Amino acid sequence: MSLETGAPFRIVPGGLELTLRATPRGGRDALDGIGTDAAGRCFWQVRVRVAPEDGAANRAAITLVAGLLGVPARDIRLVSGETARVKRLQINGNGPDLAARARAATDSLTRSG
Repeated sequence: MSLETGAPFRIVPGGLELTLRATPRGGRDALDGIGTDAAGRCFWQVRVRVAPEDGAANRAAITLVAGLLGVPARDIRLVSGETARVKRLQINGNGPDLAARARAATDSLTRSG
């Protein structure tokens, strides 16, 4: 299993594991960038419009990630963080290809911002 230095994702058997920090009621559905916690762990900073009620924010975050990576939402599973802001997602597919797509999504933020 490989972990890219400074990356919020790692290639795992069968796909990619992505760590994100979700902000519900964020006004829009968007990837805002990469953040780092006090321990130095990286995560995608995402915001979703919906409130964290009955899993709606988790579903919105999965839909957002699916769109950014160009995969069906059904290929993404919440691994941990169901009621926490920091979540881990398992994305099924070709790990190196998914990692390249995740890098491209992150790079597009730095080019446009």
